[in-house]
Formats: sequence, structure tokens, C-alpha cells
Amino acid sequence: MKSTFGLVVGYKKNEVKNFIEQRLPNQQLEFAHQREQLGTGHALKTYFETFPQAFERKYTLVVCADTPLIESSVYTLLFDKIKEGDLDAICASFITQKPKGYGRIKKADTGFQIIEEKDASSEEKLISEVNSGLYIFKTSHIKNFINKLSNDNKSGEFYLTDLFKPGQNVEALCFNEELQFLGVNNLVQLELAEEVLRKKINEQHMLNGVMINNSQSVFIEKSVVIKSGVKIRANVSLRGQTVIEANSILEEGTIIQDSQVGEESIIKAHSYLEGCQISKNVVIGPMARLREGSVIGDNCKLGNFVETKKVKLEAGVKISHLSYAGDAEIGANTNIGCGFITCNYDGAKKHKTKIGSDTFIGSDCQVIAPLSIGNNSYIGSGSTINKDVPDGAFAIARQRQMTKEGMAKKFIKKK
Repeated sequence: MKSTFGLVVGYKKNEVKNFIEQRLPNQQLEFAHQREQLGTGHALKTYFETFPQAFERKYTLVVCADTPLIESSVYTLLFDKIKEGDLDAICASFITQKPKGYGRIKKADTGFQIIEEKDASSEEKLISEVNSGLYIFKTSHIKNFINKLSNDNKSGEFYLTDLFKPGQNVEALCFNEELQFLGVNNLVQLELAEEVLRKKINEQHMLNGVMINNSQSVFIEKSVVIKSGVKIRANVSLRGQTVIEANSILEEGTIIQDSQVGEESIIKAHSYLEGCQISKNVVIGPMARLREGSVIGDNCKLGNFVETKKVKLEAGVKISHLSYAGDAEIGANTNIGCGFITCNYDGAKKHKTKIGSDTFIGSDCQVIAPLSIGNNSYIGSGSTINKDVPDGAFAIARQRQMTKEGMAKKFIKKK
């Protein structure tokens, strides 16, 4: 039978379902609604009542939704142990110097029991081996005992932990590393879990040949791919389906989301890239913003305070500073001066600008789309271009300068 992930949801169930489905689009998911939160045992019972066909599976893995640090090796060890010993159930436990709040593992000659904090005696509260909340059951064991659970305890809840009893064929497998079983119940624990995950991810990249300076300040999501030889400075954030090719440099404060950065490219400090494709030997920034749909060719240079959106730049294009290019195609080796703007929006629709290869556009120019400028053209500084410019043409569109001698005193305030 195909493996299925079953999730028991209750409080804000629709928000939880939507979040999980977005994160696991290719997984087979089953949701059971626990209308009343009557305890962990009741949650498991609700699942099997909703999906009785789940009783056909030989084993059932039960995991808390708030323990993100458990690694696959833990599951492997538990499965190996339950199979080798032909056990009815197994629980992952760990030793802690601060057991308060955890269920205590109270061993017997055969089997064991888990005593919840509220129900523990003073002596039992001294036990340092505690319950992690991670279990594997033979499904037949659940079927035999799930309807026999009692809520005769101080919480008035049905405890899943009561499926473990002295005299049963059950064991607790104790792990040395406490932190991996951390449950996230507040924002302090969330930050701690994120710190642990971030450190593991960064260490793995460094072992693979990525140089990370001040790694404690660098955030890299697990989905990100980084090739050997990349250098990452402090306070960089890499997110989503991002790929950084070999020997590139990401300077301080760079944020990259769902983008590809080609070999030997430099993303200078405090630049923001989202949904972009950057080719080889490209220089971006500092303080540039490349928005979704920006495709940047080899050897391009986009300088400080340059913003792009849905543009395709061929190889060697230079937009050095203080410019915006949106909904545009710009040909190879074209040089665009400071203060350039593509006026792509007329208040109702977006329009496209096409600029050819080997063209020069002077500073402080605007082009009003839809518009086409040819190859080997020259646009004079300070121009507002609203008509097509053919190949090899010179275009200038600005008022004639007038100079009135001696008139400046009319406008300068006297001290």
C-alpha cells in the first residue's frame, strides 16, 4: 500500500491544511478533523475513525507537528528496532537535565509507562529520561487498545502515551541528543529551532567548498543550491529555488529569492533579486533591485539603484546607475546612462520597449513605450523619446536652451 501522510487538524484547520498542501504539493495527504481537542489519544482515534482503511497498514508512525529538528536517521533506527525485536510499539526518548513539562519514562521489567507531568509524583518527577512524542506502532496494537483509553487523569484527556504499559511488548529507545526533539511552542523555541537548522545547512555548504564569512548571520533555505567556490559575505539571505553557480561572490546584505546566478558573477552589497536569471560574469549593484522576469546576459553590468522588471538584456549591456527598465528588451553591448526610465505603463496597460545592439542612450532619458530604438543608434542626454528610432540614427528631444544675461538676481534671494 502506498505511504500516506495523515494529519489531524483542529484549531484553524483550514489555515493549517492550506499551508501543508502548498508545502507538500506532490504528497498524498489525508486530513482528519478533531472537532474537540480531547487529548493526543483522541486525536489518533479521530484519524482512524475518519480513515478506517488505515488499519490495513502494518505500521503507524506518529509524529508531533512541532518537532522540526528530527533527522531521518532517528526514524530509521526506530523502524529497525521495532522490526528486529518484533515489538508492538516503540517510543523515542532522551535524557534531559530539565525534565519539567515532559512525560517521564518509567521502566519496568518488561515494557514501560509514560507518566505525564501533571500526574507524576514527586519521586517520578526526578526521572530524567523523558518522552519525545515520536512513536512507531504496529497498527494492530493501536486497534486493540485505542478504544480502551481512559481520561481518568488530572487533565481529563485521552493520552496517546497510555498505549505504552508495563508488561507489554513495547520499548523506549533513548537518544543522546536532546536538542533534535525540541518542540516549538513559542517564538523563543522557534528561533532556537531555526538557528539549529541554519547552522547545519551552512556547515554543509562550507564542507562542500562554499566560503561563508560570519556564517551565524547568513540565512540559507534548504532548497537553495550553491556550487563550490562561491563566496558569501555577512547578512546574506538565500531563499526558495535559488541556484548560485561556481566562483560567484555575494556581498553583504544581499537577498536572493527564486533566482539563478551564473558563474563568476558578483552581486554587490544590499541588492535584492527575485525571480531572476543572471548569466556568467555579471556585476549587479550595490543596492540594485531585480524583479521577477529579469533575464540578464553574460558580462552585463547593472549598478547602484538600478531596478529591472520583465527585461531581457543581451550580453554586455551596461545600466550603471539610478535607472529603471521594465517590460523591455535591450540588445548586446548597449550602454545606458544615469537616470534612464522606460515609461512602460500608461495608467491602464503595460507596453514594451525594444532597444537594439551597440546603442548609446545618454543620461536623464525617458522612452515612452510602446517604442523601438534600432541598432547603433545614439540618444542625446535629457531626451524624452516617444517615436521609433531607426538603426544608426541620432535622436534628441529637448527644448532649446535660452540664456538671459543678468537675470539671475531676480531669482536669487539676497542675504
